[in-house]
Amino acid sequence: MSAVETSVAAVRHSRARRSRRYVVVVSVLAAVVLVIAAVSLCVGAYSLSVPDVIRTLLGGGEGRESFVVLQLRAPRLVLGMLAAVCFAVAGALFQTLLRNPLASPDIIGVSGGASFAAVFAILVLGLGGLAVSLFAFAGALVVAAAIYLLAARGGLNGYRFVLIGIGMAFIVNASLNFMITRAEVRDAQEALVWLVGSLGSARWPEIALLALCAAVLLPLVAATVPRLRMLQLGDETAVGLGVNAERVRLVLLILAVALVAVATAAVGPIAFVAFVSAPIARRIVATGGLALLPSALVGIVIVTLSDLVAQHLLGSVTVPVGVITGVIGAPYLLWLLAAPGRNGRGD
Repeated sequence: MSAVETSVAAVRHSRARRSRRYVVVVSVLAAVVLVIAAVSLCVGAYSLSVPDVIRTLLGGGEGRESFVVLQLRAPRLVLGMLAAVCFAVAGALFQTLLRNPLASPDIIGVSGGASFAAVFAILVLGLGGLAVSLFAFAGALVVAAAIYLLAARGGLNGYRFVLIGIGMAFIVNASLNFMITRAEVRDAQEALVWLVGSLGSARWPEIALLALCAAVLLPLVAATVPRLRMLQLGDETAVGLGVNAERVRLVLLILAVALVAVATAAVGPIAFVAFVSAPIARRIVATGGLALLPSALVGIVIVTLSDLVAQHLLGSVTVPVGVITGVIGAPYLLWLLAAPGRNGRGD
């Protein structure tokens, strides 16, 4: 066998091994999601068995079982899963496009923009329901546009984008704190619960809206991913392959911001899900690529497991899911900043 044939065989073997690992990882993560979902639907003050849950989901449950599963537990579970997918995919896109592990929407102020707009709608305008979600969506878009315009002078640079985003996050947080300190206690309490990120207000109409948005945005992301893979080879190579690098980057950033906006509008800014999902997925898949599906599954595991802990494993105390994800994500952020060789530039 010649040296060329040997090299080709080695490449094929490596690709086959990575492909097998990818399938195994996705299968295991999907199984973990199913287990967590089953536990979430079964446990609680009114316990149910798995056959009871399946029968209820198929329309054969009794009145009380149907109410508990279909009106209390299933909406919370489905909303958490949808939001997790949106956050995780958006985080993967931000980190890949900007080539920086700190380029996460909850670090660079995009989620903060949604939060500021939503709290403004609640505390200043006295709005609620869908109007708050629309304000949150608009706030994320405005902040992301401001960051992009400030960072894109002379060409978009991921390091500059992150630094400007962090500065914008401080501005947004300061404005949030000012509004909360000036608000009535009851209104401030409502806003704080929303700011932490919670699944407690899950309702099927809001879930349907989030599902519709995700059904539009995620296929658009999937359709643009091949061009993103070319961008990962470098802008010059991508341009040589016929890709308009700046246009593709802008389109994907808009899609990522939209995913963050619709998820934040539905559940609030659940901390660190977008930040940690993609790095965990890439590590277990052992690839430097996007790993969007594993990232989405990791995000679902983080959110649903955190919500399970928040509801049932803290004794008589029930906390918003964002508190638990914050406990998970904060140590990872500290490790990322402190670990040798990690300077925040994605090098």
